[in-house]
Amino acid sequence: MTVLSKRVSEIAPSATLAIDTRVKELIQNGEDIINLSVGEPDTDTPMKASYMAIEGISKGFTKYTNSSGIIELRKRLSQKFKEDNNLDYDPDQIIVSVGGKHSLYNIFMTLCNPGDEVILPAPFWVSYSEQIKLADAVPVIISTDESTDFKVTPAVLESYITNKTKLLVLNSPSNPTGTAYTKEEIVALAGVLEKHDNVYVISDEIYEKLIYDGEHYSIANVSERMKERTLIVNGFSKTFGMTGWRLGYTAGAKEIIKGIANFQSHVTSNVTSVAQLAAIGALNDYDHTQKEMFRQRLEYVYGRVSQMPYLRCVKPQGAFYVFPNVEQTFGRSYKGTKIESSEDFCRLLLDHHKVGIVSGVAFGSPNNVRISYALNLTRLEEAMNRLDAFLAELE
Repeated sequence: MTVLSKRVSEIAPSATLAIDTRVKELIQNGEDIINLSVGEPDTDTPMKASYMAIEGISKGFTKYTNSSGIIELRKRLSQKFKEDNNLDYDPDQIIVSVGGKHSLYNIFMTLCNPGDEVILPAPFWVSYSEQIKLADAVPVIISTDESTDFKVTPAVLESYITNKTKLLVLNSPSNPTGTAYTKEEIVALAGVLEKHDNVYVISDEIYEKLIYDGEHYSIANVSERMKERTLIVNGFSKTFGMTGWRLGYTAGAKEIIKGIANFQSHVTSNVTSVAQLAAIGALNDYDHTQKEMFRQRLEYVYGRVSQMPYLRCVKPQGAFYVFPNVEQTFGRSYKGTKIESSEDFCRLLLDHHKVGIVSGVAFGSPNNVRISYALNLTRLEEAMNRLDAFLAELE
């Protein structure tokens, strides 16, 4: 009999972190691996963020803080929402958590009762489904594919809503596909949701600054009614390259944020004190040139992948991933080993050509693979050359 709880025994480990761990072990062993598996930008922490954290340490700002986040940071985030998103949130409608992942987990645990349904469009970020299950809720998967640019249509969304539906998870721009919904598409989805008062929305907007075709538009902007039923999740990992600082935040209706705060107070007490100071510094030191840098990388990687044999790929509008379909490689062989899945594809590519990417299985899209282009162009060029060579050797 296992000593582990049922809930822990039934969750799957993070596929992205698992392959990232393996890649880093190979690198430590002297292998020349190009790691395109993890969603970690190669940009540095903004200098103002580091300076504010160092100053905080030197002045002894190392004690407990308000469990929802220091008021200075929540006021600055309130200003951010007004300036960047044209949304009004008071500081008590915002809570700071230990990363965007923690923010999401807080919401599921605060809002979901056993048996509640959470609509989750696939492909989806790997932790969504596992967190939903940890909250004793039921992930209801809407499968999408290249034919709709991996987007959910209003008619399809309507068909999945039941009297058990509690939440819709909306991630735009998306991890893993890079898909970004237009304003018109968001408004159309809101038209469905406004007919169902029992359905709330998690709008994961952590890639909002990285849209290359069009502008970011939040579903909370559609109407005051939608704003009251939307929880915006964001963080500092992607926009500011601060993955290790573990900083995320949620904005929403005051009653829900208060419930999240009660839950969080028993889980983490507070976000690391000096990390909160770093967050203030980061918000005052955003590098606007990085968007163009990532756009150049997208154009290069997408341009290469779209010309490769056996692969087909929808051009992303945001984030820093491409998500090609590799189904045409299934049944082919590499040096005597048959490829029967995207997992086989990724394993052979890593073992023989030293490029780490992630199978789409964990994202709910088993025929695809996720390739991150959060690396400099020199390494991306070498990675694409290796991928091209791998495909050329298939039989």
